[in-house]
Amino acid sequence: MKRRIGFIGTGNMARAIIGGIVKSGYANSDDVYASNRSIAKLIDIKEEYGINLFEENVSIAENCDIIFLSITPDMYPEVIEEIRDAVREDAIIIHIAAGQTISQSEKHFQRKIKIAKAMPNTPVNVGEGMTSISFNQFVSVEEKEEVRALFESFGKVEFIDESLMDIASAVGGSSPAFVYVFIEALADAAVLYGMPRDNAYKIAAQTVLGSAKMVLDLDEHPGKLKDDVCSPGGTTIASVASLEENGFRSAIIEAVKANMGKLKS
Repeated sequence: MKRRIGFIGTGNMARAIIGGIVKSGYANSDDVYASNRSIAKLIDIKEEYGINLFEENVSIAENCDIIFLSITPDMYPEVIEEIRDAVREDAIIIHIAAGQTISQSEKHFQRKIKIAKAMPNTPVNVGEGMTSISFNQFVSVEEKEEVRALFESFGKVEFIDESLMDIASAVGGSSPAFVYVFIEALADAAVLYGMPRDNAYKIAAQTVLGSAKMVLDLDEHPGKLKDDVCSPGGTTIASVASLEENGFRSAIIEAVKANMGKLKS
């Protein structure tokens, strides 16, 4: 059955998801709808993906079967009050705001409503996203699999308990920024030794991509894969030793801790 997918809000994450849905062929652009207070942003996203536009959020609620609330947490009470009477009984609400709980959304809707809380990351836009998802008790097994299929059209999915959503946000949602810093640093080192920057970025980025794929496809412990690269007395183990001496692991752990602290503040 063809499902109409709506987005209230078209920020960076919504754009990435829309891009993933359309590029993967999971849904035709004709089956995707969006609303936003900014007409300029709506026109921009229509020009890029050819989706349908609504000026009013309630129009999304009236016409869509799967509704993404891609807005900031402070806007949830206002937007839900605006749309709650128009949302269909069988519609699935998906919210992607860090810090917004399922119970808070249920309270605002003031009635039984199917809710999924999803934490995707921006690589959904290139078909390699990672999304963690939790559900409330009103979402059926079949509907959960439908949501899984939607997100798997542009990446991988893990169903988790909502109590783990904050750490999923830190490790999956925010960590692409960590990886970009790592790629940039590798490229900077290559440039230091005379490599043109475009070559350096391509080599560094493809190496990160291939290394991640080995972890996923070979089902090997990352430590084992690291050991396979480190010959006794070789250059790689010397580099790994330098990373350890300079606190590489602890820097990553502290970055995640900082993320968690910000979420809870």
